[in-house]
Amino acid sequence: MHIFTRPILEINLKHLLENYLQLKALAKDSIPAAVIKDDAYGLDAKVIAQTLYEKAGCRNFFVAHGIEGERIRPLVPEAKIFVLQGIGEDSYASFQKCRLIPVISSPQMFEFWKENRIDDIRPAIQIETGLNRLGFREYELAALSEADRNEFSMVMSHLACGDEKDHFMNKRQLDNFNRLKAQYFPDLIASLSASDGVFLGHDFQQNMVRLGAAVYGINTAPYRENQMKNVVYIKAPVLQIEPLPVGDFVGYSATYRANSLRKIAIVSIGYGDGLPRSLSNVGKVFFKDDKTLKLHEARIIGRVSMDNIICDVTDVENLSVGDLAYLADDFYTLDDMGRDAGTISYEIMSRVGKNTRYIRKYIE
Repeated sequence: MHIFTRPILEINLKHLLENYLQLKALAKDSIPAAVIKDDAYGLDAKVIAQTLYEKAGCRNFFVAHGIEGERIRPLVPEAKIFVLQGIGEDSYASFQKCRLIPVISSPQMFEFWKENRIDDIRPAIQIETGLNRLGFREYELAALSEADRNEFSMVMSHLACGDEKDHFMNKRQLDNFNRLKAQYFPDLIASLSASDGVFLGHDFQQNMVRLGAAVYGINTAPYRENQMKNVVYIKAPVLQIEPLPVGDFVGYSATYRANSLRKIAIVSIGYGDGLPRSLSNVGKVFFKDDKTLKLHEARIIGRVSMDNIICDVTDVENLSVGDLAYLADDFYTLDDMGRDAGTISYEIMSRVGKNTRYIRKYIE
């Protein structure tokens, strides 16, 4: 008999490549760049960067911090690597050593850059158009001299509501971006959209698109059926199957009580593996019956604990210890899990992907 005790994380690189190429085709007049910040949303930036560089010809990457750019530089030697959080004393060595391109978002950071320029590197500038996050405000742009403006190689901003097709903020930000670019940076390459903005059409795609979440299978255009292929698959083994008598309680704080005779399975995955605790008493897993080829849904009952969940498998046929529970798959994606957990798939992917307890497999 074979027994596994650790959850399994599978990452389908074939699907990831297909997603990237589909987005590239959708924005055919724009330069495609891959966003691999946060360790490629937890899926391992080294693996993802090398895959996109060698198999899809990607030559532009975005990371959040200089140290992330340093880690992937040996794998993408001819690529441009843009750093979204910019440059500072803590990251300067990475920029200098690895030829990274900072995204400058404030006058203070720009002053640091002018005092510590790196030869042959021209930074990008981020401008504020409505998100009110990082970026130069218009009065700060007006204070830049012509020489200052000529320091930059690209102008960029970020959409606040790109995942809502008809939201008024999209046009508002597009108009602001076009106006500010025309006034201050008329000759620069422009980048406004991440994955969600690609689906808003040609005007939003500008000269460069930053392809992130959708590459990893996340639905960044939830107003319609997801056009991306699923990339992340999560499974976990059943460690024990037991009857649950009428009136018995389940899990910490006794939040579930059986009102009839039930059968439960203890599955080896919990919040220590990145599973949201908010799935307690509302989440679900699935079991595949190899004999009948049926897919059975089982509810998570009781609290999600650090290492385990308890599932009601009363109606699951032919289940044995050692069988796998499917927590994320084509039929129930991280977007679905995020909806049930009251969060977003981005957060779950990041937490799960960087967790070291998984048996990790890459599907080529």
